[in-house]
This record gives sequence, C-alpha cells and structure tokens, in this order.
Amino acid sequence: MKYYLPILLLLVLFSCTNENENGLDGSEKLEDNFSITGTILGAENTSFYLEALSQQGVISVAKAQSDSKGEFKMVGNIPGYGLYQLRLGESSDLIIPLTIIPNDDVKIKSTLSQFAISPKISGTSWSNLMTKYMEVYSNFHTEQTALMLLKDSLSNEELTKRFVALKQKVDNFSISAMKKYPSNAFNIVLQGSATPSMGFNDWDPSNLEVLKNVAQAFEKEYPNSPVTTTLSNQVYQIEVAYQTHKMNSSGERPAPEIALKNPNGLEIKLSSLKGKYVLIDFWASWCGPCRKENPNVVRLYKKYKSKGFTVYSVSLDDNVTAWQEAISKDGLEWPNHVSDLLKWNSPLPALYEFSGIPHTVLINPEGNIIGVGLRGESLEQKLNEIFSK
Repeated sequence: MKYYLPILLLLVLFSCTNENENGLDGSEKLEDNFSITGTILGAENTSFYLEALSQQGVISVAKAQSDSKGEFKMVGNIPGYGLYQLRLGESSDLIIPLTIIPNDDVKIKSTLSQFAISPKISGTSWSNLMTKYMEVYSNFHTEQTALMLLKDSLSNEELTKRFVALKQKVDNFSISAMKKYPSNAFNIVLQGSATPSMGFNDWDPSNLEVLKNVAQAFEKEYPNSPVTTTLSNQVYQIEVAYQTHKMNSSGERPAPEIALKNPNGLEIKLSSLKGKYVLIDFWASWCGPCRKENPNVVRLYKKYKSKGFTVYSVSLDDNVTAWQEAISKDGLEWPNHVSDLLKWNSPLPALYEFSGIPHTVLINPEGNIIGVGLRGESLEQKLNEIFSK
C-alpha cells in the first residue's frame, strides 16, 4: 500500500527544451519564461530535471546541475500553465509536482531526505499552498510508514480502514484549500482528493460542487491551458457517472435479464430469484482479486441467507473444469452459478457496463438495482442497512 501525490496527467505539447543552446531539434531557442532556483543539502553536484508527463511518455523541459553547496538554477521555456515534475538525480522516487505559470520564479529549499516529502517552496502565487500541503503530506507519510510496520499483525480490512483514516487528513486539507482558493494553480494536484477514485459508494457528493467551482475558476484564470480543458472534462464525466450511480442505487432501474446455464447444463434465470435480495457477482476462477473476495461473500451469504438474501454468481471463465474446481475450493455453497464460458467475449460486461472483475450488482426483491460495485466492508454495510430495518 503506497499513497502517491494525486496528479492529473495531461498531454502538453512543448516546442523546445533547455538542454542545449538551440533546442534538441536544432531550432532556435525560445526565450526563457520561468526559473527554478534551489538549495538541496546533501544533493551536491547532482542533476535536476524538469519534466512533463504525456500520453507518449515523459517530456524533458529543462535541466540543471547543482554545485558543491547543493545550489542550482534552472531556466527554460514553457508554452503555458501546466503540471510539471522536478526530478532530483536519476531516481524516479525523488520527484515533486510543480504547477508552473509563465514568468514564475520558483524557489526551493530542502534536504535530500526531505526533497520529495516536505520541501519549502516560495516565490510564486501557488507556492505557499504547496508548502502547506507538503507539510500535511509529510505527516501522512510518517504515519503511513508506522502503519505499514503493523501489516503482519492486522487484517487487510483493518489495515485499509486505518490507511483511509490517515489519508482523510490529506483529503480534508485539500478540499478545504480548494474551497478557499478555487483558482490556485496548485489545485490541479489537490483535486485528486475530491475525485471518487474508489467509486461513489463512500464518496461525498458535495465534492462535486468543489470540483465545479475549481473548474469554473480555472476557466477564468487559465482559459487557454490544456489543464483547464482536461479538468473541466473530468468534472463533467464525474457528474455524469455520479448521476448513473444514483440511478443504480435508487431501485428504479431494472437489472437486465441473465439466462445462462450452470455447470450441469441447467439454465438459471436471474428473474427466477425475484422476491429475494440478490447479489449478482461477476467473477472467474482465474481472477485473483475475485478469489480473495470470495470468503467475504460466503460469510455474508451465510449470515443473511435466512433473511432473504442470495448470490447469483456469473463466471467469466472459459474452462468448465477450472470453474467447477474454484466453486468447490472456495466453498461457494449457493446454487446459482452460471456462465456462457466466453470469458471477455461474453456480452454481459457490455450489458452491465463493467470492464473489470470482481464486479457486483445488488438488486432488490423487485429485481431493480440498488447498488453497484459493492465489496468488502461496503457490501456488509449495505446488507446490514437492509436487514436491520
């Protein structure tokens, strides 16, 4: 388990770098429009690289060499506001995000050991927010390191629960900052704390308004930046997906019919289970995460089967023997096991709108969808909510 700074990757086109007098392609060097000066104790006589990330890979923007005191100065040309990364030396771990705007003069102070965790940034309109964020992240990093020392003595569920609690401190800071400073350039890093990275089941929908406000502020402050276009598109996609999630949780959308055969060749229709709460569990014998989740599904089936709950397992296997052996080995004791044995050529992923497994769909006794993507603790919470009424 490792927590990375939430960075939105953007495709940015660069016309040159600062690695030689005329640019890598021999064209005339553009006028410098940003600078980065720094002192990194412990990083004497070391190379520093400013890079941008694109769909084609890493794009080199500028390069500098520190002196015997760990001091360096980097200059170069950027086409506009964007997200960049400053890399120290050849390590891919010693990286910090920089949201540089043309004519910025970024100043950095740090030690080698703290460079990627809590550097002190100054000199720009966004540097104060970044420095505060990195201080919060540094505390998180320390707490996370201590937590990982306990991984052998904690269950995966408890480890995840504690990790989420630690991460929440970073997310709370980020969301509060975005509310207070919606146009701050560093929000392109902070926005990751407001996005539903693990689905909508435990996501706070008020975060959508935070993201909308940031996107609107960026449209005014950085109207021609690809960062703004990407962020606006992302927020729109989140809104559309959230509306779909709400519909899938409302109990108003019927689950599409499934009529497939079990390992013995007998057809079992999903609609034959009306009158029960049914977890449609898309899985496969070859799917490691599915097999890891199976004990949780078995436990919840045993707990709630007498109250009107069952499981309808749909396998994306293409080997009937492997499918049967997995059912037996994992103790999937419910009778509803079906498959068309077409693996990913099955029409069901398109019908139920998923591209990865395990994938679950919970339906009510009327056959309507009331939850999608429920696993682990979120599935248990939902079932407890239903059957404790």
